Amino acid sequence: MVTDQSDQSAPHAGTIDEEPREECGVFGVWAPGEEVAKLTYYGLYALQHRGQEAAGISVADGQQVVVFKDLGLVSQVFDEQILHSLKGHVAVGHCRYSTTGSSTWENAQPTFRTTASGKSLSLGHNGNLVNTADLLERSERAGITTKNGATTDSDLICGLLAAYATGDVSIEQAAMELLPTLRGAFCLVFSDESTLYAARDPHGVHPLVLGRLERGWVVASETAALDICGASFVREVEPGELLAIDENGLRSSRFAVPEPKGCVFEYVYLARPDTAISGRSVHATRVEIGRRLATEHPAEADLVIPVPESGTPAAVGYAQASGIPYGMGLVKNAYVGRTFIQPSQTIRQLGIRLKLNPLRDVIRGKRLVVVDDSIVRGNTQRALVRMLREAGALEVHVRIASPPVKWPCFYGIDFASRAELIANGLDFDGVRRSIGADSLGYISLESMVAATEQPRSRLCAACFDGHYPIELPGAALIGKHLLESVEKGVAGAATPVLVNGYGAEDALQRP
Repeated sequence: MVTDQSDQSAPHAGTIDEEPREECGVFGVWAPGEEVAKLTYYGLYALQHRGQEAAGISVADGQQVVVFKDLGLVSQVFDEQILHSLKGHVAVGHCRYSTTGSSTWENAQPTFRTTASGKSLSLGHNGNLVNTADLLERSERAGITTKNGATTDSDLICGLLAAYATGDVSIEQAAMELLPTLRGAFCLVFSDESTLYAARDPHGVHPLVLGRLERGWVVASETAALDICGASFVREVEPGELLAIDENGLRSSRFAVPEPKGCVFEYVYLARPDTAISGRSVHATRVEIGRRLATEHPAEADLVIPVPESGTPAAVGYAQASGIPYGMGLVKNAYVGRTFIQPSQTIRQLGIRLKLNPLRDVIRGKRLVVVDDSIVRGNTQRALVRMLREAGALEVHVRIASPPVKWPCFYGIDFASRAELIANGLDFDGVRRSIGADSLGYISLESMVAATEQPRSRLCAACFDGHYPIELPGAALIGKHLLESVEKGVAGAATPVLVNGYGAEDALQRP
């Protein structure tokens, strides 16, 4: 039995940011005798940076699955009363940023289905598939309709998984049949009434880790989520691996040969600094990037300041290697994020000032090195440089802890289209002039990769070099709003056609 307790009338969340968006955070726990809903709440709280549009938790008690989800931050969606009502020993949690499908209640996760044999299935997904159109066609042939108007690849996965689990075919067996047919990036955490499952795509594009509780197990997008709920790190879920956890213990199955291609942008921006990926501390990686950045792009300056928070570790490294003092020149408003209250036009025009404010006494009369994680459209840096000059900075030298972003991501990061990426429309000096900096320096791809201490062959850097490790379909069959934009072909054939693309065509067809 599936029970849905969610509020479907919530308004849409708004945003004032123009930074690259994370994908999603997933969390799962199997722990008889524990308050699994609260453990999941805190796990999602630790993963809030990965998705701020919607949050949801499903809990199973051996007899039924109860799902509660809504738009908003984890702390906005759940309270003590709701969490107390979610009783059981298996939980699946999800915090969402949309990379396929719009930000609507229907697309919030976990998504859920009922199998033909009457079992319940709840699923959370981090990442993005590239064969969504193929899955849609397969679903239509099988007579599977979308659930509650959902338009996500995650809903397609859940629907197909439920369809495969018929008769004597268990959900575990159905997963072993379906997972090898999925193409793209996926970290899945799902459950039925009694068992927790986790799976990671063969390329391991995004992280997924396994942790141990005294009386159970935890899976999560990042190790920081294990820490917050008191779980000890065991290992990463391997690329191409399916885990099943129930009263009989933990079972591991391989559904594909691993071909690791971890997202290098996780190290630069996406993951929390207190997370470790492939045994490498994200914070240590970012500090090392800053050191290498100082070597590659030195500057004559009086003070190194970060763009908080993502630029802070790299700024520390830059200061260490350059010998230039490190200082705090910008204060971040910790409470600005996604909000249900749309800013007025006057406030919207203030732009970055909603998030950052300069310490005028610190920066007045100084030559500054300003370290940030990336430049996408350039709007943030342009406003930032202007704000620092107005506050009295003599010079502003911008240093970026990643190479120029020239290509969109189809594996779970919601970058702009190629036409909007500033590094495509302007050459290096053109970008510098556009943002108004006295000088500009990006770290090289080689140095960034070296800082991760991972072999280049095990990383995906497609947003920087355009080399997509997972083959992409034709431009007409890819895009954020693909499932909202499909039209029937001739004579009603189920031929997906992208009506309103999201950067795919110009990414795949432009030089």
